[in-house]
Amino acid sequence: MIFPEKQFFIAIWRMATPDSYRSICEKFDVSRSTALLTTRRVTKILADLAPVLIKWPTGNAIQEVWTGFEVISSFPKVIGAIDGTHINIPSPHIHPEAYVNRKGHHSIQLQGICDHKARFTHCYIGHAGSMHDQHVFRQSEIQDALDNPEKFPDDSHLLDDAAYKIHDNLMVPYRDNGHLTERQKNYNFCHSSARIAIERAFGTLKGRFRSLLHNLSMNRTDLIAHYILACCVMHNICILRNDDFDIVLLNNEVDNDIPRQVAADDTTGVLKRDLISQRLPIRLI
Repeated sequence: MIFPEKQFFIAIWRMATPDSYRSICEKFDVSRSTALLTTRRVTKILADLAPVLIKWPTGNAIQEVWTGFEVISSFPKVIGAIDGTHINIPSPHIHPEAYVNRKGHHSIQLQGICDHKARFTHCYIGHAGSMHDQHVFRQSEIQDALDNPEKFPDDSHLLDDAAYKIHDNLMVPYRDNGHLTERQKNYNFCHSSARIAIERAFGTLKGRFRSLLHNLSMNRTDLIAHYILACCVMHNICILRNDDFDIVLLNNEVDNDIPRQVAADDTTGVLKRDLISQRLPIRLI
């Protein structure tokens, strides 16, 4: 019998390091099957805690998130920053071509939304790497929630990059055509200052749980989403426990350098963006 504490330590070691199961077995003096089953059991339990620890802001928490983003960026009523990242995996046995992303790696996608503290408030995991971010977004429940005033009270909004279609509740930057006004450039600066929270969230997630950083050595694709979600849950626990972790954002930790298709504009979203740009204090020097 393995005590629960040891089972937890085995799983956390697996999540936090790129060590092989052979190395883990030697370190914890267990068989490979025990290490494997223990990791699956613990990560499943952690993933089941997601509704408790990865929650959309409600009540007083909404004002706290708005204020937090406004302090760091001047951008008003930001309820979260959203983006996607790829978790590289070995070539799957079934339909491996579907998992090849734009960088030529096999991967699983994680779409995340975080607050000003880089704490995840929504995670959507499991689509193959070849799927475009905008399509992943349309498949997620956030697409339907955009017109829900309970999710976006008082005309609040998410922030995303220019690959996404602008909406009343989803603000994106102005595309730089070389002729942006001072106000538009300032808007983009404030927008970027707020949206860096999701880049920090992904960078810290992969830095703290380094099994996700380069190549997650899991062959069963049906278990990968639970494993990644477990890491996201632990990420939030670490933030709640004030477990500081300094991480340098590297290009292989965020995917903003990947070229993407530009989505069409939405008229009401454009008008709202223009109004925000006129009201933002000038921060770009």
